[in-house]
Amino acid sequence: MGVSADGVRIPIPRNRVTAVARAVLKSERVRDALLSITFVSNPSIRSLNRAHLNRRSVTDVISFGFRRTGRKSPILGDVYVAPGVARVSARANRVSFDEEIVRLVVHGTLHVLGYDHPEGNTRTRSAMWRKQERLVERLARRRA
Repeated sequence: MGVSADGVRIPIPRNRVTAVARAVLKSERVRDALLSITFVSNPSIRSLNRAHLNRRSVTDVISFGFRRTGRKSPILGDVYVAPGVARVSARANRVSFDEEIVRLVVHGTLHVLGYDHPEGNTRTRSAMWRKQERLVERLARRRA
């Protein structure tokens, strides 16, 4: 598992980011995964969002899960997190910045594993969102 920063400061220790992602993988009984988590600037996440999802706005997290070549091959994925967007979301939702970063790492990792949610207001009622929030509750308090 790799954690990197592309022109931004990582808001929590890299080993904590790794521990959160590993906890999500473990909760889903995934034993073999190659996952990269990159923290990027707002302009970078906007560019990724436009190039890959045809959306012109910034977003907090984007994930790419790659097709497995066989049942025994590892799960492969990339997660991109925008701390600048996360900081604004944390304030708006009255949670700590650290908790919001944990939430985005959990969210991105679940997407890599194939989970999805609807867009709009119903997303917070989806099975993925409920799973995410159970994990965040456990990991944000426990320090993964």
